[in-house]
Amino acid sequence: MFDIGFSEMVVIAVVALIVIGPERLPKVARTAGHLLGRLQRYVSGIKSDISRDMALDELRQTQQQVQQEVDSAEQAVGRTVQQLDQHLQQLDTAQPASTKNYTEQILRAREPAAPETKPPEQQRFPID
Repeated sequence: MFDIGFSEMVVIAVVALIVIGPERLPKVARTAGHLLGRLQRYVSGIKSDISRDMALDELRQTQQQVQQEVDSAEQAVGRTVQQLDQHLQQLDTAQPASTKNYTEQILRAREPAAPETKPPEQQRFPID
């Protein structure tokens, strides 16, 4: 901000000594130091408030981005669930007919063929 070197500080001190005088110079220097400290604390407080506000704005933007991503993910999941429901409904409507045909085919295949052997009462075993 200000570029004040050592030689310039010495010139300011000599002028202050001449203008203010040696009796009041220590009190004025102490007051100037306190005022300078207050000014530095005030400026650092303002800087920290500004940085905190900037961080808060960044967090809000991040929150909005995350919320948008969550909303889009929810919509994608909702669309996927709807598609799955539609596929399941299509399968439910198509399945009973095909299952019925399949079941009939299985039952026909398992029907007993005409027996080649006689029933047990009619079979005769040779007696030895």
